[in-house]
Amino acid sequence: MYDKYLVTGATGFLGRAVVEELARRDAQVRALVLPDDPYAHLLPEKVRSIAGDVCDKDALASFFADADSRTCVIHCAGIVSVASRPGPKLYQVNVGGTWRILRQCIAHNVGKMIYVSSVHAIPEKPKGCLITEDCKFSPGLVDGDYAKSKATATDLVLDAAAQRLNASIIFPSGIIGPGDVQGGSFTSMAKSFLAGRLPFAVRGGYDFVDVRDVAQGLLACCERGLPGKGYILSGHYATIGRMLQMVGAAANRRYRPICLPLGLARLAAPSYERRSLRAGKPLFFTPYSVSVLGSNGQFSHAAASACFAYEPRPMEETLQDMAAWLLR
Repeated sequence: MYDKYLVTGATGFLGRAVVEELARRDAQVRALVLPDDPYAHLLPEKVRSIAGDVCDKDALASFFADADSRTCVIHCAGIVSVASRPGPKLYQVNVGGTWRILRQCIAHNVGKMIYVSSVHAIPEKPKGCLITEDCKFSPGLVDGDYAKSKATATDLVLDAAAQRLNASIIFPSGIIGPGDVQGGSFTSMAKSFLAGRLPFAVRGGYDFVDVRDVAQGLLACCERGLPGKGYILSGHYATIGRMLQMVGAAANRRYRPICLPLGLARLAAPSYERRSLRAGKPLFFTPYSVSVLGSNGQFSHAAASACFAYEPRPMEETLQDMAAWLLR
């Protein structure tokens, strides 16, 4: 283990899982937390919080104070969006924030840097082909603003690694599981489903992974991940209908939404997104999310399994725990 861990995005879904696991291991943790973050109180008591964000040069100077070769930096901070027009802040945080973190890591000669990218940064292969992390990263090779921002940031990290920064990258697939207090796309969908307020879903599917497995894999990568190397942390492929069926079985719910064909979902998504934005509702049904559910969702975690024994738990276990958490 390292003497101390600096974690950005520590109150996010994955960031908090990472920080909680580090606290269980009695590690010294420093968390970068947005000013007035409503979830800051959920962090373990032993974690030291620094107010600021990844776009604030002065805040990062305080965050990196006394960082050295025995420091591991875990960069979880980022904006995840399925919106058609996410706005300029997406790039300011996902790309500009990552660049600032890298500059600090290089200046302080930190021992290790882990960047949390996304499988969306990886160019899609034709259906039937297994997707791996051995590829070129460029915004021109992926679709959607979120994917483009993560591909751009990933390329920045690889450039820094080429300059001898000991940086590794993880590429989680769709992160799900208990504890998502901020309500990501599938969490919001599952919550609506359990409340009987989800009239329809989409027939497509994707690869989803338990947040706890990603946190464990990330920390294993801190110790054994190779410099300049990326690792897909995927879980299991499932259709949305099958996932809701498992959530329903865990919660003893018989209600089932109508599953729309992808073609019909593509036609309905723009209008649904506009209505959701006007009503201030969570976005989980948008043109981008429908496109993802119709894409190739077959990802290989063989590299992570070989390097640091990564192995995701069964999806049934994840969804049972998630349903129990949502109904608590």
